[in-house]
Amino acid sequence: MERSPHVYFESNSHHPSIPQFEKIKMMYEDMKMKVEHVIDKGEVIEEYISDDQQHQGFNKWTKSFSRMDHPTVIQVILDKSKDTDISGQLMPNLIYVSREKSKTSPHHFKAGALNVLLRVSAVMTNAPIILTQDCDMYSNDPQTPLRILCYFSDPALKSNLAFIQFPQRFHGLNRDDIYASEYKRLFKINSMGFDGLKGPNYVGSGCFFRRRALLGGPSTPVPPEIPELGPDHVVRKPIISQEILSLAHRVAGCNYENQTGWGSQSGFRYGSLVEDFYTGYRLQCEGWKSLFCNPERAAFLGDVPITLFDVLSQCKRWCIGLFEVAFSKYNTLIFGSQSMGVLMSLAYSHYALWPIWCIPVTFYSFLPQLALLNQVGIFPKITEPWFFLYVFLFLGAYGQDFLDFVLDGGTVRKWWNAQRMWMIRGLSCYLFSSIEYLLKSVGISTHGFSLTSKVVDDEQSKRYGQGIFEFGVPSPLFVPLTVAAIINLFSFLLVLTQSFSGKNTEGLCLQMILTGSIVLNCLPVYGAIGLRNDAGKMPTQITIISTFVSVALYYASSLCL
Repeated sequence: MERSPHVYFESNSHHPSIPQFEKIKMMYEDMKMKVEHVIDKGEVIEEYISDDQQHQGFNKWTKSFSRMDHPTVIQVILDKSKDTDISGQLMPNLIYVSREKSKTSPHHFKAGALNVLLRVSAVMTNAPIILTQDCDMYSNDPQTPLRILCYFSDPALKSNLAFIQFPQRFHGLNRDDIYASEYKRLFKINSMGFDGLKGPNYVGSGCFFRRRALLGGPSTPVPPEIPELGPDHVVRKPIISQEILSLAHRVAGCNYENQTGWGSQSGFRYGSLVEDFYTGYRLQCEGWKSLFCNPERAAFLGDVPITLFDVLSQCKRWCIGLFEVAFSKYNTLIFGSQSMGVLMSLAYSHYALWPIWCIPVTFYSFLPQLALLNQVGIFPKITEPWFFLYVFLFLGAYGQDFLDFVLDGGTVRKWWNAQRMWMIRGLSCYLFSSIEYLLKSVGISTHGFSLTSKVVDDEQSKRYGQGIFEFGVPSPLFVPLTVAAIINLFSFLLVLTQSFSGKNTEGLCLQMILTGSIVLNCLPVYGAIGLRNDAGKMPTQITIISTFVSVALYYASSLCL
């Protein structure tokens, strides 16, 4: 069932007595060692190249190549018309594509890469169904294509069915998912709600597309620049023919899209760092629908970042991209409601405006606590009627959230960690992405696409497995969180001391409950500041800066309150 060699050989369900198990495992380990050696050395040595075809492929790479400046490289590794396995069965096509890059031409990050693959595959095979998959995901169930073909072949659906989205699911999560990397609501619970309308949003991986859906609306197709890119084009020549390869190189060029509708009317859409969200949204605005497929066995499994910095950096990039959609001419509230109805518009707006959660989270993390330090009550007293409204809203919101989470198979500890990460994201990536987008909008700052690190460090991996937070990077993202932890702790201890000494603190009850809950959520921060000596502890400079900021906020609040 597992198509990933790494997972297959590490699984306890396979016994080495299976014929050829050890031989195949040794072949895989040898290949893995060679690949890692090539990465470290930066070149492929002669002894690794076994035939003329490999020589031809590797000779295309020269020392003048750089990450951002190189020509197109297309290499047919397997040709289904002639290449067979050891039993004589024909193998599927396997084609390596590296698009042209130039420092003078925009490459549009992941969306640009997907559009090149879309065009090259059209020229070489033009299969009607496309799977997009992140490089850290692997197939966990070979029956998955059969499932999606049932939907795509259904006459009642296929006229306007654009894509089928599987939930992103992950292996290697620690027991309590301390960083809430499962994103249960984003990838599953909310997707089920979307599925009751026009279908789920596209989440970038584990998604099967109908090729036709990426070439205009169901009733308004976009004519391709050349016939070979049309969805009905039939490839009649061998994929290794000079004519096919020349055309494939042409459509993979960095200037091919100039004066065309690629990225705006065709293909994966440009204009947002979250090209998946934006593309799915635009397709549904054009009249396409989607389906959510969630089989009991995960169709695909992938890796998660194992450090807090990587988790927050990934979310920060998402938030900037979401703002780019929210404040574009295709904004989800106005354009969305006109194109696909109010309910879908509100569903997409829930994500597009995700980062503005930083406003209430930041206010509730600082204002009541600074008021506590100055003995000022801002919430109703227990004896006042408005107190019960606060209690009702709190229990209602958190009760529903808890029920949704647990009914979907989550545990109490995972739910608590999800609440903690919601607060942490509000004070870090939501806040910084909002500031960065605002600065960029007025021309003060720019941002770029940054990949999320999935490189596994042994010590970091060990701490992650033990459920220990990783703060070992001196990032500004940690400053607001650490400041909140310091202010909440001191305000809570101050009022707690006063209540034990007999001072009347009735009017501060709600503020104490709120502050106490934040103190509990910040326990990993306190441990990282004062109790740990490992490489994942809070950097000293972050602690010093946060302390100065905390003192400054206290004196500023004293003047205001």
